[in-house]
Amino acid sequence: MSVDGESQTLKLQSNPDSISVVERMIDDVRSKYNVSEDMFGNMLVAVTEAVTNAIYHGNKSDPHKNISVSFAHNHNAITVTIADEGPGFDYYNLPDPTSPENLEKECGRGIFLMKHLTDQLIFSENGRVVEMNFKLAN
Repeated sequence: MSVDGESQTLKLQSNPDSISVVERMIDDVRSKYNVSEDMFGNMLVAVTEAVTNAIYHGNKSDPHKNISVSFAHNHNAITVTIADEGPGFDYYNLPDPTSPENLEKECGRGIFLMKHLTDQLIFSENGRVVEMNFKLAN
C-alpha cells in the first residue's frame, strides 16, 4: 500500500542521458502506485517530453544548467514538476501544431501532447516550471 504525501526529486544535468533516468523513475512510480498501463503511457510521453523541452529549449543543452524533476503522490493523484534554469517562454502564445502550415514541422507538438495526456497542466515562473497532474483510478 502506498502512502499519501510521498515525494521524490531528482536533479539532472542538461544532457540527453537524463531522459533515461527519468524513464526509470516513471517506471518505479508505476510499480509503487499501481499505475494503469494507459496512465503509464501518458505519463511516460508527457514527462519525457517536458524533460526534453527543459534540456533543449529551456537550458539550451548547457551542461552547467540543471533540471529538477519531482514526483509527488497525494489523494489518488501523481504530480510531476519539471523545472529548468532557462529564460522561460510565453506559453500563452504558442503556434497551433494542428494548423496546416505547422503539420509538416518536426517540432512544436510537445506542449500540445502534454496538454492532452495530463489531467492538468500548469506553467509557472515564466514557463521555467511545468506541473503535470495525473489522476489515479480508484
